[in-house]
Amino acid sequence: MTHSSMAILDTPDGPFAILEDADGRVLASGWTDQPDRILARLAERDRPSSIRTGPSAAAEAVGAYYAGDPLPALSVPVHQVGTELFLAGWRALRAIPAGVVLTYTELAAAMGRPAAIRAAASVCARNAPALFVPCHRVVRTDGTLGGFAWGLDVKRALLEHEALEVAPVAARDLPSEQLR
Repeated sequence: MTHSSMAILDTPDGPFAILEDADGRVLASGWTDQPDRILARLAERDRPSSIRTGPSAAAEAVGAYYAGDPLPALSVPVHQVGTELFLAGWRALRAIPAGVVLTYTELAAAMGRPAAIRAAASVCARNAPALFVPCHRVVRTDGTLGGFAWGLDVKRALLEHEALEVAPVAARDLPSEQLR
């Protein structure tokens, strides 16, 4: 990968950094103003060779999210590198609509691998373009928040912003086209 740009936006949950490639695809993002924390979300081989500070094509979607419209964030192009299992997991995360949470067990089922619960947790942990691939919508089976790279306070705030009660909804209750 060659050249990328990074923008840092102000949000109600603190600074939000977005790393985009030359094609405007989000490579990594999160609630920090430290570029090194964003780069650390990517495998070293997938990091850009140079980064400039600049505007973000995804900034408008972040603004819409915080203004109460989470849909534009899900249509922002992202670029993620991983195995077929991870790619399936990230697709399944993008299919979770605002207002719905899944458990790690339900995410594994949505990935087509119901026994791969630990892998589902790894999919969330290795998700670099936070917000645009909403791993914050996955919780533990008992309804507790579980982990989040940007802290549980941010995860809780995002779920509250989306007006979610942190109670799992079965993957079988989602329209099947949203899980593919």
